[in-house]
Amino acid sequence: MSQNSERVPICVVGCGGMGHRHTLAYHTLEETGMSNVELMAVCDINRDNAERIAGEVERLFGRKPLIFTDLDSMLANPDIAAVDVVTDGSSHHVIATAALAAGKHALVEKPLGITIRACQHIIDAAAEGGTVLATAENYRRDPVNRMVRAVIDAGLLDDPLLMIQTSLGGNDVMAATPWRHLKEKGAIGLDMGVHYADIIRYYLGEYALIFGRGLIVEPVRRRPVAENHPLISYREQTPTYPETIEATGEDSILAQYVMESGATVQFSHLGGGRGSSRFERSVHGRRGALDIPRDRTGGAVQLRLGDRTLEGKEILGLLPDFTLNDITARLFGADGVVYDLPDVAHAEMALDARLLAIEYHDFAEAVLQGRAPEVDGRDGMIAVAAILGAYESAAVGRAVELEELLSGAVRTYQEEIDDALGL
Repeated sequence: MSQNSERVPICVVGCGGMGHRHTLAYHTLEETGMSNVELMAVCDINRDNAERIAGEVERLFGRKPLIFTDLDSMLANPDIAAVDVVTDGSSHHVIATAALAAGKHALVEKPLGITIRACQHIIDAAAEGGTVLATAENYRRDPVNRMVRAVIDAGLLDDPLLMIQTSLGGNDVMAATPWRHLKEKGAIGLDMGVHYADIIRYYLGEYALIFGRGLIVEPVRRRPVAENHPLISYREQTPTYPETIEATGEDSILAQYVMESGATVQFSHLGGGRGSSRFERSVHGRRGALDIPRDRTGGAVQLRLGDRTLEGKEILGLLPDFTLNDITARLFGADGVVYDLPDVAHAEMALDARLLAIEYHDFAEAVLQGRAPEVDGRDGMIAVAAILGAYESAAVGRAVELEELLSGAVRTYQEEIDDALGL
């Protein structure tokens, strides 16, 4: 039984693979005893998808949710207070804007929108409706990243001078779905890149200047094999995909950022290309440096201060005021800055559910308390701008300022997409 008597009745909109993962995460939140949401309904234009996820809700919670196959009917239900938008990125601005205009609060999967105009459309709707808008961004919720932020805030490195974010390695298999390789749908370069863009900003503050480019490393993608996937949504949907798809949207980004603080970030994400596999995340200052493990692994952060090196929980001795909030401590332990992978067949998915549960809890608390969520609409838009800024930089042949992107003064790359979206 939840310790929180107040709950936000929510509808998951989009019952594909990611919608299924969200359903599992709501159950993870329920199991903490701290749930502040009620998964009341599911909505998808494909009834089979909606029925499948409704069946999962019934299996997990012992009750079947309401099922909707059109947005207007769902939004007309006065008992639904919020929506969790888990459709492809190109439809986020349509669904979220309609929900916010109907007085529903909205948690929108990243990327918030696939252009700045799309993001702003959603933000404006929330402002006009006086509703809570949150961007679903969970990497920062990892206790490892919470401690890294605390180390930086405590000045243990002095002012950060350099951050390196490198993620290399891929193949020619579709990234879960065909749409993630189409420019007009919000391709995987943006879809994955915003995770890293948010982490960079979470550590170092505001972006100032962006230089870079996007690439299509794998021009043709093959249908994945999903017969052994743990989720039935992927097993049943994947065989309906085309055997191959020609990529029109970027799978990779190479960029350099200058932050308002003066720190420089070297960012490389190659989501395609065989023969290389590497992850590096490090932050460097005058007094010391941090080496940070890949997200969702529970690995130990390494802090180097001159000739002294501390790892994982040893670092907590330098952070006497550091604590994890209640929901994070419930899921990872009070000192969970290093954690073991769950003892289950698909450990990464179980970790994903924990981080999503923290995200949902924050969103619902924002609704119940009438406050802003940790990652609001503007935060989501800035992460989008950081990735699109690299693409725009290549299009105009120079570095671009964040404010040029947010104002719409630079949008050469986005014009074609905005036209397709009717924005």
